[in-house]
Amino acid sequence: MTLLIVDMQNDFMPGGPLGVPGADEIVPILNKLMPHFSLVVATQDWHPADHTSFAKNHPGKKVGDRVEVQGISQILWPVHCVRNTKGAELVSGLNKDKISSIFYKGTDKLVDSYSAFFDNIHRRATGLYDYLESRDVEEIYIAGVATDYCVLYSVLDALEFGLQVHVISDACRGIDLYPGDVEAAFTKMVERGAKITPSSAL
Repeated sequence: MTLLIVDMQNDFMPGGPLGVPGADEIVPILNKLMPHFSLVVATQDWHPADHTSFAKNHPGKKVGDRVEVQGISQILWPVHCVRNTKGAELVSGLNKDKISSIFYKGTDKLVDSYSAFFDNIHRRATGLYDYLESRDVEEIYIAGVATDYCVLYSVLDALEFGLQVHVISDACRGIDLYPGDVEAAFTKMVERGAKITPSSAL
């Protein structure tokens, strides 16, 4: 079985610039789950400081505003997960010894990348799918943050590739920028064919 851990980075922990409520609570769940998987991979947001998703790079705009970038709507966020900073590192409590490979996303300053597989305009792949395909992975379990953004779009892309996808419900946490976003994300995942699985089932 294969586990994909999405963006468990310092800046997404409570108290960070883009803290996801309860994100720290899933670290022990992930550590307990990892030994049950033959392959564990992870992603990291790895942004340049001038990334287009940062509100501070758009004069007159604030966090939560939307702008159009590369022809698609972009929500503006606080500065987060700038490459080679402490905030971009995987959270210290996570058992990194079990992680076979890490895939970096959001590296292009001109386009954001929620999915573990592609940027938001599907112009550039992270290499994750090729890595999984080379190991004959057909089924994947996904956990991490944030349910309504990077987890959601990773799930949707995995399904598009024809993978069987399980979302570990209690090992995900969401932002809920607009109330109901997390619930809507789970609904969309199920509608597209993902299975929602609690960690206790593993």
